Amino acid sequence: MSAEKNLSIAHLWFEAFNAHNLEKLLSLYDDEAQHFSPKLKIRHPETNGLVIGKDALRSWWQDAFDRLPSLYYKVTSLTANSDRVFMEYTRSVEGETEMLVAEVLEIKDGKIVFSRVYHG
Repeated sequence: MSAEKNLSIAHLWFEAFNAHNLEKLLSLYDDEAQHFSPKLKIRHPETNGLVIGKDALRSWWQDAFDRLPSLYYKVTSLTANSDRVFMEYTRSVEGETEMLVAEVLEIKDGKIVFSRVYHG
């Protein structure tokens, strides 16, 4: 994939996430995609921060959307190459302090195969 195509996947990712459109978000992922997040490690220690597959992703994000109806990500920077996108954004939730976040999307054959979240 070209860097431009991977950037378009990142834009679709933010659009789906911010609309809390779970099915559109999941459509960007490979069926066996892996996702690592420090928040996941805190809320579900048994995962050690890693979930695998769309069912696990669906459960994780549905819980987040249900608990945090005002959850919104504001893009600050996107950098892409032929196999990944590095995304920087601000996480906003009503009543909470904004959080700076970085996330890497590894992309293969037009689908996200691995995502890693870093909080700052």
